Amino acid sequence: MFLFRLIAVALIAFASAPVSLVAEENSAAAQLHQLFADDWQWRLNTYPTLGTSVGDPRGNAKWTDLSQAAIEERDQHPHELLKNLESIDADQLTGQDLLSYELFDYNLHREIEGQKYPTELLAIDQLGGPQFDLAYTAEQMSFVTVADYENYIARLNSYPEYLEQNTALLRKGIETRWVQPPGPLRSIPKLINGQVLADATDSPLFKPFKDFPDSFSPEDQQRLAKLGKSAIANRIFPAMLKLKSFIEDEYLPHGAEIIGAAALPGGREYYAYKCRYSTTTDLTPQEIHEIGMSEVKRIRGEMEKVIRDSGFKGSFQEFIHFLKTDPQFYYTEADDLLIGYRDIAKRVDAELPKLFVELPRLPYGVRAFPDYEAPNQTSARYYPGSAEAARAGFFMANTYALDSRPKYEMEALTLHEACPSHHLQIARAQELTDLPRFRRQGHYTAFVEGWALYAESLGEEMGFYQTPYDKFGQLTFEMWRACRLVVDTGMHNMGWSRAQAIQFFQENSGKSDLEVAVEIDRYIVWPGQALAYKIGELKIQQLRAKAEQELGPAFDLRKFHNAILDNGAIPLPVLERLIDRWIAEQKSKQHG
Repeated sequence: MFLFRLIAVALIAFASAPVSLVAEENSAAAQLHQLFADDWQWRLNTYPTLGTSVGDPRGNAKWTDLSQAAIEERDQHPHELLKNLESIDADQLTGQDLLSYELFDYNLHREIEGQKYPTELLAIDQLGGPQFDLAYTAEQMSFVTVADYENYIARLNSYPEYLEQNTALLRKGIETRWVQPPGPLRSIPKLINGQVLADATDSPLFKPFKDFPDSFSPEDQQRLAKLGKSAIANRIFPAMLKLKSFIEDEYLPHGAEIIGAAALPGGREYYAYKCRYSTTTDLTPQEIHEIGMSEVKRIRGEMEKVIRDSGFKGSFQEFIHFLKTDPQFYYTEADDLLIGYRDIAKRVDAELPKLFVELPRLPYGVRAFPDYEAPNQTSARYYPGSAEAARAGFFMANTYALDSRPKYEMEALTLHEACPSHHLQIARAQELTDLPRFRRQGHYTAFVEGWALYAESLGEEMGFYQTPYDKFGQLTFEMWRACRLVVDTGMHNMGWSRAQAIQFFQENSGKSDLEVAVEIDRYIVWPGQALAYKIGELKIQQLRAKAEQELGPAFDLRKFHNAILDNGAIPLPVLERLIDRWIAEQKSKQHG
């Protein structure tokens, strides 16, 4: 849909790196690894921004080709891969090779099923899209050699064509009624304006030209800076303003006022697919809705108990009003908020050895969203790092509207976005070098986000949530994910309005009005994605409870957590099968 998603398509489904082959050259294992290796090279050649994200510079001068011909050609690739995969005798495979075969097959069938739905036509939204792609990619690029800068300048100069291809997809979406609802997208023109500045040298895109390596000659520095400034001023800014005019004059007026995915052609079938895709289960929208209602009721009871234990004498809504309005719960300076997050992150890091046998080596940092992006972003987000690209991971914090960023939510948010959640899980997967690349870079949302939500619940075991307010903050985040199950299915499958969704959220969570509105608009443009968090968390909690019960005093939480993480991200049914096997192995050791 936008650059993040293009990278996700490239990474999630099939990417793999060459691995050393122990088996005979013509064995099933050798054929399998060769298939993975060939496909990985195809990915790097086909998705230039994928290469950038993982530290392969071969495509750093280019963008992914979004022409109709290129899309149709790429759509044939999983079909060809599936034929090649089915020609390999899976009965000869064992261990991780067999699991890799099964996951590769799962991914291929999932992508082929998704080709029924032209989601490439939904090429833009308020949270991501071509209006952000250049800035995001520039952050990932290396600027060490003259060739690095020349690649970047070439990418700057080719960006207008990339925007034109995105615009062509959006126009086709208008023709076929595959369009985004206009409400959430009304902020996009302002987002674009925030990036088009009077002086190109003030643009974040010009930043690399302000800090050249010492090895560059003065002549090269002057030449490259001049070319960069010209590309930004004369190519980038006019192209972005052209995109802005298209969004204002053509796209928004043709958007459907009905917000649910069911309004799209074949929308109910599409939303059911998105539910399966996001959760990696066969749960129906109605089943997910009912799980959500049950979880909302349970968590609401826990929140009411915390209110009573805090000594507060008023109602639930009065307590929420107190939290939203009392100055003690809010920073007044953006730098203080960032310092607060960094302090929590350092305290978290010190507790990690108590929870894991092995930890990743890649570090992470905390920084703020850019000003132009922050008003429409969520409270926080994680941007993965890469050891190969010499890039740390980053926990992105939102410093816009500080009166909607309460201190009592900061511990849970740090545990979710940094450690022991996204950064730890994603960095750990990248470092599992014995696994093929598609597994090291895999991103099944139910696993990744389910783990992150589960990680929030580890706060008490790590010494966090010591005040009733911090505990209420953690429950607020859990309630937030439970409400998602209700409102996402409500809007996309049951005909709920945006106002209904907002009201349900406000009545059951302690989130600020701004955060609620931003979240609801996110669910509108990303149908089904938000379902993965709670479904994944519930499965991991269920598996932990089962392991604790069956292993008794022999249960080792550190080993359990590594058993969850050390196969990379995997679909929930596969995770359950692997943890059942791990429990059996632990039992056999007890009796051995």
